[in-house]
Amino acid sequence: MGWVRFGSLRRLMPIGEVFGLKRGQSLDLCLDRYYIERFLGQHASDIHGRVLEIGDNTYTQRLGGTRVRQSDVLHAAPGNPEATLVADLTCADHLAANTFDCIILTQTLQYIYDVRAALRTLYRLLKPAGVLLATCPGISQMSRRDAEQWGEYWRFTTFSARRLFAEAFPETALSVQAHGNVLVALAFLHGLLVTELRRAELEYHDPDYEVLITVRAQKPAERSKGPQD
Repeated sequence: MGWVRFGSLRRLMPIGEVFGLKRGQSLDLCLDRYYIERFLGQHASDIHGRVLEIGDNTYTQRLGGTRVRQSDVLHAAPGNPEATLVADLTCADHLAANTFDCIILTQTLQYIYDVRAALRTLYRLLKPAGVLLATCPGISQMSRRDAEQWGEYWRFTTFSARRLFAEAFPETALSVQAHGNVLVALAFLHGLLVTELRRAELEYHDPDYEVLITVRAQKPAERSKGPQD
């Protein structure tokens, strides 16, 4: 088999802590964000009308532009000055149904234990023909700060994501994809940055190493056709 020269990787602590933020000082340089932003950019036309985003409206503003009529931010607890809505997605009956043309849900579901209830809520909040753009972690470290605040319960695969989303949305209206490869997975776990890998290395897809899962789910134009109706 020969010897593997670990070099800088023979260490018990990551090269860059907190997903590399302490080295890069910018969320956009984190490796998972490369795939998140590419996914959202590919579906930028879905970001229009009244748009809901979790935590802040960074992607709504960046990618929605003049197509966005109203931007809302949801937070699970009071205290976020950017939030226009406060709700727990697992029990948000006070939020009106059929409200949003698009919901942007990036890296959120891992902090929600009752994922099924959250997906039912998201489906209900969408207008007919509305679109949910979601991303979920596959191979990833934990976010210790968020875990201590909310709990961190899940890692996803394309198989689990497809089955979970299909319980709320029609399967024909789902697009589920994985992104990454063994090099990206290793680099991501060590907190390396997008700028430290080549474009070809980032773009190479190995289905056995799912670093990030992306989901586009659309509510039927006719509400009676949805699994949750």
